[in-house]
Amino acid sequence: MLTGIRIFTSDAVWRQILGDLNATVLESPGYMDVNLDDIEFDGPVSTMELKARIIAALDMSEMIHRIFGRAVSLSRPQAKIVVALYKSGGMTSDELKVALGYAHDTATHAVDTAIYQLRKTFGHDFIINSKGVYSLGRV
Repeated sequence: MLTGIRIFTSDAVWRQILGDLNATVLESPGYMDVNLDDIEFDGPVSTMELKARIIAALDMSEMIHRIFGRAVSLSRPQAKIVVALYKSGGMTSDELKVALGYAHDTATHAVDTAIYQLRKTFGHDFIINSKGVYSLGRV
């Protein structure tokens, strides 16, 4: 039910439940992962309510609006990179791979492609690279 969703929680019971629902349960929170400890529950929740809250936590549209000052349509990898760079202040290519859900040593061009597309759309100065660290430039 939660296949492909990376979730952190410090609670052992929630860790078991999330694992049973096929979520990837993380040992520590990341920039782009759901932190279940940040989601407030008023009482018992059904699996559908749990899924709805997790999906809502994955929605980055408010953060994207805050960064750009307007609604902007981005692909999921592009949105994850923009939000990760905004939250972190700067990340290496390997750190961005991990933020996108890849292992740091995975051979993929996903980060390079997404950055190329973002620069093509918003200008070369939108994402800058200084000494191997990517950060948001001119928005």
